[in-house]
Amino acid sequence: MIFGKTDFRRIQGSLLVMVLAIAVSASSVLFSLQQTKATRLANSAATAEHKEFEGKLRQVRNEESEIKEKSALFSNLQARGVIGEEQRLDWVELLKDIRDKRRLIDLQFEISPQRALDTAPASTLSFHASAMKLQLKLLHEEDLTRLLEDLRSQAKALIQVKSCNVSRLPRAVADRNANPAQLQADCQIDWVTIRETAKK
Repeated sequence: MIFGKTDFRRIQGSLLVMVLAIAVSASSVLFSLQQTKATRLANSAATAEHKEFEGKLRQVRNEESEIKEKSALFSNLQARGVIGEEQRLDWVELLKDIRDKRRLIDLQFEISPQRALDTAPASTLSFHASAMKLQLKLLHEEDLTRLLEDLRSQAKALIQVKSCNVSRLPRAVADRNANPAQLQADCQIDWVTIRETAKK
């Protein structure tokens, strides 16, 4: 079949409609692809923003939890009397009470003047320590561990044991009839207190 000019004129309208339909379809496909790409970008941006907000929220919750823990610790130390001026008379009374309660044979001590410990410049708290030389005669090692446990749980200070040397007493000194002590302990203990520094 041969197409002539007259045949072409007859299908010219249909061809024009077909070309327009193809152009519209192509435009629609292109528009859809652009919309899909824009939607994906918007979705990625929203996901990233959501993750950023989640991270910030998690950080705030962690900081809140940390503040609560520090506040509880501070309140606990304050209730125990660790925060504030050192209370040496209370320390002496506590040592006497423990000596009597634990029936310790002999307990001698000497407290040195208070000294400041290193603190961070930006800190609102300053740490101070008073060194104590503690000497006691023991029936057995448990007397010493119980004394230290009592101090840690009851003292109006943080107890830091620097050293403790336990030695056996000579036989003549450890005569069971006159003196039942078998051991002697020589300890160095720091009594640490905390003060709130003045805000500048």
